[in-house]
Amino acid sequence: MGFVYFIVALFAFVFGVNALWRVRPFEKGLVERLGKFNRLLDPGLNFVLPFIDTVRKVDMREQVIDVPPQEVITKDNVGVTVDAVIYFKVTDPFKVAYNVANFQYAALKLAQTNLRNEIGNLELDQTLTSREKINVQLRQMLDDATDAWGVKVSRVEIQRIEPPRDITDAMSRQMKAERDKRAAILDAEGFKQAAILKAEGEKTSNILSAEGKKQSQVLIAEGEGAAIQTVFNAIHTGKPTADLLAVKYLEALAKIADGKATKVFLPIESVKSLGSVAAIAEMFKETKSEEPPKK
Repeated sequence: MGFVYFIVALFAFVFGVNALWRVRPFEKGLVERLGKFNRLLDPGLNFVLPFIDTVRKVDMREQVIDVPPQEVITKDNVGVTVDAVIYFKVTDPFKVAYNVANFQYAALKLAQTNLRNEIGNLELDQTLTSREKINVQLRQMLDDATDAWGVKVSRVEIQRIEPPRDITDAMSRQMKAERDKRAAILDAEGFKQAAILKAEGEKTSNILSAEGKKQSQVLIAEGEGAAIQTVFNAIHTGKPTADLLAVKYLEALAKIADGKATKVFLPIESVKSLGSVAAIAEMFKETKSEEPPKK
């Protein structure tokens, strides 16, 4: 009897261990009863029939597939090395378990094929500058293709696009030449602006200098005109006699004779004044002859 009890207890222990299945929060359980799908198990402790039910667990967390580097030919026949990563999440554990044998391998090959097709439609420059566009298009293609597998492709990221060494060197030289060109253009523009500003400054300075000279000459002329007008008014107001004018002419002639010129041109008025001077001389002579002799 003891042996029988032992056998019964052992059978109950084995039955209980196989009848209770613990499903973790990020998992779903698939129950197959005698080879046929029976039901889904939610997270927690679940009861199944040992030796009759078979349980398969499916991870529902977001996962990553690393697409290894591969050689891809661009539209302009340049070979580049490209690798990527795929982020996906299972949305239907039934489809991912029964609609595809090996989802990760299938998704990897699908990504490699679509990556070659997508980059093959672009030239090298477009490939290097359109990484975000390639990511979006690849994600859309993979998401549409894997929808029947119960998987949602959340995003695709291109990790590396590496052209051949000679192409990279040529691109570096091209970039350096373009930067040198822009630097030379900026220098030329700077010199041009400096020359324009200098010419405008000189122009403004010359204009202001000419304006200053003009104003100065106007003021001098106005001053001389006012002085002449004052002298003229003073002379006419004083009503000078012919004798006084003759004396002034003689003073002016003395100043003229002090110069170094060998020829002196006298105006007609000066010649007339000389007659007055001669008349004054005669007057002095007559006055002297009328004086009484000294005793």
